[in-house]
Amino acid sequence: MQVSVLFSGGKDSSLSAILLEPFFEIELVTCSFSLLPVGEVASEAAETLGFPHRVIRPDISILEKAYDIIMQDGFPKNAINFIHKSVIEHLASDENTSFIADGIRRDDRVPLLEHSQIRSIEDRFGVHYVCPLKGFGRAAVNELVKEHLVIEEGLSENVLKADYETELRELIKQRNGSEKVRDIFPTHVQSHIIERKKAIMN
Repeated sequence: MQVSVLFSGGKDSSLSAILLEPFFEIELVTCSFSLLPVGEVASEAAETLGFPHRVIRPDISILEKAYDIIMQDGFPKNAINFIHKSVIEHLASDENTSFIADGIRRDDRVPLLEHSQIRSIEDRFGVHYVCPLKGFGRAAVNELVKEHLVIEEGLSENVLKADYETELRELIKQRNGSEKVRDIFPTHVQSHIIERKKAIMN
């Protein structure tokens, strides 16, 4: 069986793929709205993990809607969750997709699907949605990452990533300037995969 793991090039989605590896054929999937070369960033990270990778390109209207949401709210939660749901629906609409996974952890609130949304997607598209890290807190994830991955971490604006936030930030920057981006997004640390530790590879 194949599972499509939504992949940003960060530690959580990378670890999810590794945890699923004993049970599935892994494909890493990155969403791009073509504002930035996020597909290339993710592809390089995927190569270090040793998994096949592809880029999907949902309609730009999804990013536009997320922009409207974030500008109205003044914070990113609802906009990012909207993109996440829309991207999963886009991926689920592919008749070759049967399992979809992501890197959501136990305490994450962004991105996050409600249980009713998950059931709706599974019922409408005939797919299975799984979260390998859902039972893990931040500290437990970090311990697993130490065993499996070499990463770099830094402030979100300084780390190469291929997540939804990257292109949403860029759209806000293009239309409203860098100061608006800083006003909306709280300062937080993100990660980027450098390599998979060979000692634990199968």
